[in-house]
Amino acid sequence: MILPNDFKAEYAAIETEVQVKMQEFFAKGWYVLGEEVKAFEQEFALSVGVQHCVGVANGLDALILALKALEIGAGDEVLVPSNTYIASVLAVSHVGATPVFVEPHPLTHNIDPIRIEERITKKTKAILPVHLYGLLCDMPAIMGLAQKHNLYVVEDCAQAHGASYAGKQAGNWGHVNAFSFYPTKNLGAYGDAGAVTTNDAAIAKKIQMLRNYGSEVRYQNEMIGYNSRLDEIQAALLRIKLKHLHNWNTMRRQTAEVFWREFSDKAWIFPVEPQGYYHVYHQFVVQSEQREADILALENMGYKCLIHYPIPPYKSNAYKTQFAGQIFPIADDLARKVFSLPLHGKMWNSL
Repeated sequence: MILPNDFKAEYAAIETEVQVKMQEFFAKGWYVLGEEVKAFEQEFALSVGVQHCVGVANGLDALILALKALEIGAGDEVLVPSNTYIASVLAVSHVGATPVFVEPHPLTHNIDPIRIEERITKKTKAILPVHLYGLLCDMPAIMGLAQKHNLYVVEDCAQAHGASYAGKQAGNWGHVNAFSFYPTKNLGAYGDAGAVTTNDAAIAKKIQMLRNYGSEVRYQNEMIGYNSRLDEIQAALLRIKLKHLHNWNTMRRQTAEVFWREFSDKAWIFPVEPQGYYHVYHQFVVQSEQREADILALENMGYKCLIHYPIPPYKSNAYKTQFAGQIFPIADDLARKVFSLPLHGKMWNSL
């Protein structure tokens, strides 16, 4: 059975590098906010093309701290996709703001700029686009709307490490942007990890304090902060894996080409890659009118498929009361039809 992830194969490809790094790491005896975190922040910022990167504990914290740094809170509204993983919405709720759902484009699955403007009110403070499945949102259009209406943009880049449009990567468009390095991501840690990227030095400094109890100097707390630091050991491991990210993304793209050829006879709606975009295929998501039958047939062929995502956030138990009566037919339709073929950075070698 081909599974959605193969952590053993990934580790085997970098085993020697990891072992050498771990010997060096434990010999240093420094585990929190040390040289590895600083080095990873510099290297990841360079990779994304931004001035600043701040490592944090996980992707949800990255979103929360990004919103907090922009002073978004009670009384504010943040536009979020109706088709997304719930973390994008939870972050808005955690800072006390109100999530306002915007429908996706039915082919890209991403938030539709055409539908954004109609959801903007006097309370709107930010747009939170999520680059789903490895494809960038229409960032030129979104940034144009943000400029027109004087709004912040916070990119959720959890599924888009290395993805780009016109050569400009995810995490280099918005005012402040969030990454997750959960193990299943294109760039994944060996546990939880995250980061925030920005070109604003003041925002970066604020997030550095927020992640560390609101403190820049020990025992001198300037603001009400959090404990959300990227572990040294995860930073050390991410530095190794960052060097392989481009090759692993290339393998994902090659696997996607195999899927297109192998399943070209299927009556599915396949992923799209508009001109100028570089898709990194965090997931290979198709739409099918007979999803359950297709998943069963594929599993009989040896493919373990998943659904991303079966329940839209507004229908979850956490939010269904708050959003009762609101209708999002495109997101509902996608939740009924989408499923993901197994795809990871080492899969190309096994097809």
